[in-house]
Amino acid sequence: MQVAGLRQTQATRRVLALFLEDPQWSPTHAEVKDRLEQGPGATAAQAPVNRVTLYRLLERLSECGILERHADASARSWRFTLRPAQDADGTSPALLPRFECDACHRQFRLNEASEPTRDVADQLLKSLEALGHHGQRIDLAIHGTCAGCTPG
Repeated sequence: MQVAGLRQTQATRRVLALFLEDPQWSPTHAEVKDRLEQGPGATAAQAPVNRVTLYRLLERLSECGILERHADASARSWRFTLRPAQDADGTSPALLPRFECDACHRQFRLNEASEPTRDVADQLLKSLEALGHHGQRIDLAIHGTCAGCTPG
């Protein structure tokens, strides 16, 4: 956290712990607030986290690259996920496509699609650069229903 310039407050530690417990969890701001207040490990002794403070914290965690922020068009809100660490070769896993379950909103990185996806992403970024633009990120998501939510 200090590398990202964040203070190690109780709220920051609690929020990060939630994402580290389940790296595929993709909650909205309200879902994080609910889990902090009612989820496992929540105690009456812990100070509640103000909704505005939580919103700002999630934004700061996104800005410094600890979390990723994705639009949820159906809920008209943002969802946050733990950003995976860089690959051993130094390339960004953010270029990997992800699958998001529309029922539970868990997200799964499609690591097996890495090389072809990175080639396409690199070509797109180079095309933008040739036009004088500066692309900062590529967000490729496939939506559907995960195996855990599919009726069997």
